[in-house]
Amino acid sequence: MTKILLLSDSQSMLNSLSERLRFENFATAEAPNINTATEMCRNDHYDVAIVDGDGKFDNIGELALPTIIIVRKAELESAVEALRKGAIDYLSAPIDMNQLLGTLRALQQDEETTPPLRLRQPSKRTNCATQPIIGHSDAIEHVRNMIRRVAPSDARVLVLGENGTGKELVARWLHLKSSRCNAPFVEVNCAAIPAELIESELFGHEKGSFTSAVKQRKGKFELADGGTLFMDEIGDMSLSAQAKVLRALQEQKISRVGSDKDVTVDVRVVAATNKDIRAEIEKGNFREDLYHRLSVILIKVPPLRERSGDISELVTHFISKIAEEHHSSEKKIDSEAIDMLCSMPWTGNIRELRNVVERLMILSGERITQRDVELYC
Repeated sequence: MTKILLLSDSQSMLNSLSERLRFENFATAEAPNINTATEMCRNDHYDVAIVDGDGKFDNIGELALPTIIIVRKAELESAVEALRKGAIDYLSAPIDMNQLLGTLRALQQDEETTPPLRLRQPSKRTNCATQPIIGHSDAIEHVRNMIRRVAPSDARVLVLGENGTGKELVARWLHLKSSRCNAPFVEVNCAAIPAELIESELFGHEKGSFTSAVKQRKGKFELADGGTLFMDEIGDMSLSAQAKVLRALQEQKISRVGSDKDVTVDVRVVAATNKDIRAEIEKGNFREDLYHRLSVILIKVPPLRERSGDISELVTHFISKIAEEHHSSEKKIDSEAIDMLCSMPWTGNIRELRNVVERLMILSGERITQRDVELYC
């Protein structure tokens, strides 16, 4: 079993992370500060550390562990410095657990990690690739049909849709239904990577290519070799980064930072954005040639307001999943409560709906009533 050392001075952060990771069958240990963590590393074996450093990452090298750091938006400069000092990745707070588990899967593919991480695949309960696409509306049936037709090919796909509509889920099903399903599915959030890190993050770097580059590091393209690279929020990528991605797609080759050698990669790219890419091209914010490379197939994921007939089914699904996650009993929901939920605008789409159902599960009584929806939504 993989053993993870959690470091944070926030007890609530430690409790939340520990509970979720243990639910996923990871072993965890907690430390409130770097000195305690260092002492724990001397006395026991850990496979990876997750550090919430509140912007202070100077001493992470003392852990002598593969380290993932948690940062806030205001701490991006600290994140850059921490990566230079040996951290292998960073996550933005609040933590997206799917992103964290995706990072752990990517680590599993990294042959340069020493000692090799004995990381298990996340359980089917939280792996988006195993979650069904819920609903039977015409709009969502069209998406399912597109996945069935497109997945067996190696065609690049651009997934369009508002935040929270399930673009990542579509990407995962495209991978799961393809001939690449047994190879890596690697995610990268293009909007979350600082401009000065994008090239190293995507293409990797050689030892000594910049200050504190103490070892060779593979980028996302190499980690996804043979499989699928999901480039989320690609509409937020800088123009300079777009040019480098275009070359990789055109030539199926990348070169690590600090190297003059090309590395051939066999990667299917699925990209996603919530932006109007045509409008971004008109504004000069997105390269038209890259758009045409990415959009061999376009899949548009409908917002929840355009598939309100699926809300009842989604609510039932979320009640079951949340009860399982919280180790509690499923609750019944009154039809009047369902009707009220169906009438809401859902600007945050399915993500917002799930959060609302979780809130209702926690705050309601023995069953979820219309009054609960009025009070808590």
